[in-house]
Amino acid sequence: MDAKQHLYLVDGSAYIFRAYHRLPPLTNPHGVPVGAVYGYTTMLWKLAEDLNKADGPTHLAVILDASGKSFRNDIYDQYKANRPPPPEDLKPQFPLIRDATRAFSLPCIEEEGLEADDLIASYARAATTRGWDVTIVSSDKDLMQLVGKCKPQEGDGEACIDMLDTMKNQRIDVAEVVEKFGVPPELVGDVLALMGDSVDNVPGIRGIGPKTATKLIQEHGSLEAALAAAPAMKPSKLRDNLIEHAEMARLSRVLVQLKEDCPLPVPLEDFKLGAIPPDPLAAFLGEHGFHSLLKRLGDGRGSPERRVDLNPAKPVTAGAAPAPEGNRQPLPDMPAVDHAAYECVQTVERLAAWVERALAARLVAFDTETSALDAMQADLVGISLALGPNDACYIPLGHGGSDMFAERPQQVDRAKALALLKPLLESDAVLKVGHNAKYDLNVLARHGVAVAPLDDTMVISFALDAGRAIDGIGGGHGMDELAQRHLSHTCIAFKDVCGTGQKAISFAEVPIARATEYAAEDADITWRLHRVLKPRLSHEGGTRIYERVDRPLVPVVAQMERHGIKVDRDRLAGLSATFAAEIAKLEGEVHALAGQEFTIGSPKQLGEILFDKLGFKGGKKGKSGQYSTDQSVLEGLAGEGAEIATKVLEWRQLTKLRSTYTEALQAAINPRTGRVHTSYSLVGAQTGRLSSTEPNLQNIPIRTEIGRQIRDAFVAEPGHVLMAADYSQIELRLAAHMADVPELKEAFAHGEDIHARTAQELFGTVDRETRGRAKTINFAILYGISRWGLAPRLGVTADEAQAMIDRYFERFPGIRRYIHSTIEHVREKGYSETLFGRKTWFPRISSSNGAERQGSERAAINAPIQGTSADIIKRAMVRMGPALADAGLPDVRMLLQVHDELVFELPEADVAAARPVIERVMAEAALPSVQLDVPLGVEIGTGTSWGAAH
Repeated sequence: MDAKQHLYLVDGSAYIFRAYHRLPPLTNPHGVPVGAVYGYTTMLWKLAEDLNKADGPTHLAVILDASGKSFRNDIYDQYKANRPPPPEDLKPQFPLIRDATRAFSLPCIEEEGLEADDLIASYARAATTRGWDVTIVSSDKDLMQLVGKCKPQEGDGEACIDMLDTMKNQRIDVAEVVEKFGVPPELVGDVLALMGDSVDNVPGIRGIGPKTATKLIQEHGSLEAALAAAPAMKPSKLRDNLIEHAEMARLSRVLVQLKEDCPLPVPLEDFKLGAIPPDPLAAFLGEHGFHSLLKRLGDGRGSPERRVDLNPAKPVTAGAAPAPEGNRQPLPDMPAVDHAAYECVQTVERLAAWVERALAARLVAFDTETSALDAMQADLVGISLALGPNDACYIPLGHGGSDMFAERPQQVDRAKALALLKPLLESDAVLKVGHNAKYDLNVLARHGVAVAPLDDTMVISFALDAGRAIDGIGGGHGMDELAQRHLSHTCIAFKDVCGTGQKAISFAEVPIARATEYAAEDADITWRLHRVLKPRLSHEGGTRIYERVDRPLVPVVAQMERHGIKVDRDRLAGLSATFAAEIAKLEGEVHALAGQEFTIGSPKQLGEILFDKLGFKGGKKGKSGQYSTDQSVLEGLAGEGAEIATKVLEWRQLTKLRSTYTEALQAAINPRTGRVHTSYSLVGAQTGRLSSTEPNLQNIPIRTEIGRQIRDAFVAEPGHVLMAADYSQIELRLAAHMADVPELKEAFAHGEDIHARTAQELFGTVDRETRGRAKTINFAILYGISRWGLAPRLGVTADEAQAMIDRYFERFPGIRRYIHSTIEHVREKGYSETLFGRKTWFPRISSSNGAERQGSERAAINAPIQGTSADIIKRAMVRMGPALADAGLPDVRMLLQVHDELVFELPEADVAAARPVIERVMAEAALPSVQLDVPLGVEIGTGTSWGAAH
């Protein structure tokens, strides 16, 4: 052959399990599980597209593991003995995965008695002897033994074997193998033999991990040399193990050695790529209901040169078969993304022309490129605009890197550019569309630009599809995922532009041409997503929640983030020192109770102490072979009187609070503002609640002394106070309304103690113990708790817990009806709804997996209540600013939203006037959309710190 051949060998078995664990359970129209099949198909498709864009293969095959044992089991009968059987819902998918491979008209190779790795090794060596290059599509460490160059038997030159890790989009060559193992590929097997492999049950030598194994091979040059040198080593446990288990290491070396001389079931020539016949693939996709992939295939016939060209220039979308998850609008017909069509705007004249066109268009998608993820500290590097598919531009403003002597590309002066863009971005006549626009709002606000009016495609997606996986593609709302799901387009990855790790560069250092492709694509995709998603709001009943709750909240939350909150660094440092001392004390107490020192933070070591050494009952091992020591397990042991479990729980809480708050909060103080600016996610919680990160303020303990001490570190500026306004028992109030429980509605209407009322109904008497139990039951029932979940919380048997649940339902039958009707509604429709129309999807509500199904049922019971609570406080937040302004209180600033609470900072002189305004807005937040049968109680406190305001 004149041209050099390049063989790609795909480790299909790795693809299968990666696909299975990546996607939720799915079934095809025939009721057969196909989640792994769909994931495998999309991964194979993406590989094909990526290879088509690069220097792709001339030959390609997928290699799979055949069922049954391999020859290694004859050598060592315990080989892979610890591997659990495949999940029940995965077993019927194996033959379908083979069908999927053949639907691509690709060879699918497997052989009884051999593992996929051995077939890959044999094909790779056979190809290199002919002078072919080989790429193994896998990240399996065993296959790294093959990487490198070799002299072919036929012809001159060299043949190369490398690997492609598609998860990291990384090529693995000799340098990467050396970086990972510390030795070249030909010695990787020696390292593996010493360290063993718990997954495959390769024994290795006890006590030798990766670092020690590498060090031994580096020092001695081979496994045999290391074993031979052991008797002369200094006395140590390592020396003894090397001598005692030398034969086990030699056996392990045989087990990890790849068999490179297997008979080839199919000749290499049969792997040659040709044109893809579209009909078998279309038939396969249609049979299993993979409609989004079917739309991607369209009427394309593939490339006459290469089988892997699966992305037709113009996908057929309009009129495609409706997806099984609901009545969906046909997608608009849009051309494929063309990066070459984007413009880099480098002059004032061209920018003015774009602004003029955008003003005329009345709708523009936009995005900012910055130097960092923190919107309060990032530098503005550039702005992109889009007016239609492929009609997009990038306006570089800060390229050139940090070196003052580096040559800077031609770009518009930032001040002049923002002066031109400001009228457009602030014009009431032009709708601006962003994706996660809250970030861009904050970046631009720091430059004096107040963007409005605004649509946010991320928030629209959340209003439509919270919790829903569509055509097997996960239910996230990031741009890359939505582009894949709705546009069948794979966006340029940020890491491919800026790199990762130590080699990463700032976006300001990215060459202008590459930056334009990436940045303009973001605006282009945002415009396309808006075109796809916005019409669905009216068609699928999402307009109400989006327009009345979520959309107006975006600028409100952005402003809260910009305000931030002051923290007392000295107080935090003092708390951190106190926590450190208490943590050390608890460590000593735990070690004393255990009778030995161990790493408390190691679940493995803790499990062995609790269940093997101390003999506590109830220990359960997971798939990893180690005991579970999660909070519920420790709480159960503590409830049975295990003092060590109580101490470990205290240690865990203090350790987490110290790292998450007293230490992290100090690092999070903005040097420019002297305040902490948390970042709120509008799509982070499936039920609609806001979540916060960097730092996370949602998990500070509410009613503990430690939690109060942490809140004491959040302080007001001099002359100001903090005001905390908290909804009182809002979820119980909403449950009383939504479940129509007369007894509870009456209690709330008269301002009674609801937990005391419940105790009276359940136990006939009210004291501290019965009220505490009633309180636990009140909240637990709303989360769909079972007898097994309630029993340890109350310290009773499961039968006693069930009797309490039954008695609760007898006294409050409306709650039982609510639970049953909610679950039935979700089973029928696939989603729950709040009183304001927010949908939360539960794709696992009918899962064959009992744990998944029951977990979905519990979440579905609570979602309408918790979601309605979230909607109400969001409505209060949106109305708060205008109400305070109307009351002449512009200096009252809303800083935080945590669960059912809003925190404000205000001048001391404004407290009396602000209190009734805040209370009224919160109490009336549901009106006029929803008229509740119970009042919304609001508790308000003030103080110089957040803790003092409670």
